[in-house]
Amino acid sequence: MADNKVKSTKPVNKTPPKSPSDPAKDRAAKRLSYDSNSSHEGAMAGELSALEEAFRKFAIHGDTRATGKEMHGKNWSKLCKDCHVIDGKNVTVTDVDIVFSKIKGKSSRTITFEQFKEALQELSKKRFKDKSDEEAVQEIYKLIEGKAPIISGVTKAISSPTVSRLTDTSKFTGSHKERFDPSGKGKGKAGREDLVDASGYVSGYKHAGTYDHKVQGSK
Repeated sequence: MADNKVKSTKPVNKTPPKSPSDPAKDRAAKRLSYDSNSSHEGAMAGELSALEEAFRKFAIHGDTRATGKEMHGKNWSKLCKDCHVIDGKNVTVTDVDIVFSKIKGKSSRTITFEQFKEALQELSKKRFKDKSDEEAVQEIYKLIEGKAPIISGVTKAISSPTVSRLTDTSKFTGSHKERFDPSGKGKGKAGREDLVDASGYVSGYKHAGTYDHKVQGSK
């Protein structure tokens, strides 16, 4: 009896076998891919606009714990003053305070960068009335972009008649007068204590120190 059963054949695997990989090459490829991704992420993180950069500089001004992501009302007012957003005519200090209170959250004391832009949009309408809304926003951005907080210089000493009188050694009397020479320079210990004069001359003698000169001249 003929065997009519068809024998099943296994499918032939046409995929060529993988060649053994080089571990060193695999590690190099992974490292290259990681470095590429890291540099891309770093570039994205470092791409701050000039406006956001200014925001962060003002946000951390005077506060060592600030992260630069949020800005207090005091620094907001300083930014508006230093960058001439406040012109004293169209935009005043009061306007700046009102906008800040309006934009920030009810229980919050700071504004984020996005809220910062909203606040500028509000002020731009008052600051640049003769321009369209879009142009006004761009103009107010230009006032701030690339700017940093202005640090006041060292306070100069103000001359006072009272101070001048107290420090003028020519007007000193009594024991205080003896502590300084005619030029106003302090005598140090000699001006505070009575030092013993061992020169051999009477105290107050006008020709002190001339004896040796006279003796040598007579020889």
